[in-house]
Amino acid sequence: MNNIHQTAIVEDGVILGENVTIGAYTIIKNGVSIGDNTTIGSHTLIEGKTTIGKGNEIFSHSVLGSIPQDLKFNGEDVELIIGDNNKIREFTLFNPGTIGGGAKTVIGSNNLFMGYVHVAHDCIIGNNCIFANCATMAGHVEIDDFAVVGGLSAIHQFCKIGNSAMLGGGSIVVQDIPPFCVSEGNRATLRGLNINGLRRRMENRSDIDEIKKAYKKLFDSNLPMQDVAKELLESSENKYVLMLAKFVSNTTRGIPVQGKNNK
Repeated sequence: MNNIHQTAIVEDGVILGENVTIGAYTIIKNGVSIGDNTTIGSHTLIEGKTTIGKGNEIFSHSVLGSIPQDLKFNGEDVELIIGDNNKIREFTLFNPGTIGGGAKTVIGSNNLFMGYVHVAHDCIIGNNCIFANCATMAGHVEIDDFAVVGGLSAIHQFCKIGNSAMLGGGSIVVQDIPPFCVSEGNRATLRGLNINGLRRRMENRSDIDEIKKAYKKLFDSNLPMQDVAKELLESSENKYVLMLAKFVSNTTRGIPVQGKNNK
């Protein structure tokens, strides 16, 4: 049984799962689908072709699915897809995709979006990520699982943030941040490995040792990164090292390493 406040507006055509709670003065427009056990706070707007999974907590004054902030958008059929068990805090703004970016913004599961976070059009966000207050993703940004984005940070369009990477607060990101790395600054540069994050996730400490060795070869040596990445892809059998090397090999925006040719 759903619990919908008497002042909320849920238009005809909205699909609601079981045990959905909708707060006061919230507006949910035709085309939206909301999964079981999702809670939506007061004064929230959800519109467009927006699909929300199960068990999400959406706090007051969030706006989900409003048209992209892209001047090229001309009313095309685009969508926003949100997975399960996300916490979406107050005054967050998530936009759907655009035709030029694949027409979808996709957000995974088990993420925390703190207040005032913006996820722009055509972003692809994985699972188990944390976005602190006022973190801003421009269009076409890709963020892999377990990433942490510090508060008041901004990520330039088309940048990629790798698995388990951590971005310090107040950073401006204009290049790709590899998996397992810590970066910060304006413009953000690599500062080392996310050792605490790796220790929480990895039971086998030998994997961490292998990542450390690969990091030093890639970013602390005088060798060209692309050559090192190619060598690691050919010689290593460690899946995490291969993940790191593949990311570096595939970068299109470059890796922000101070004093080094990073493209």
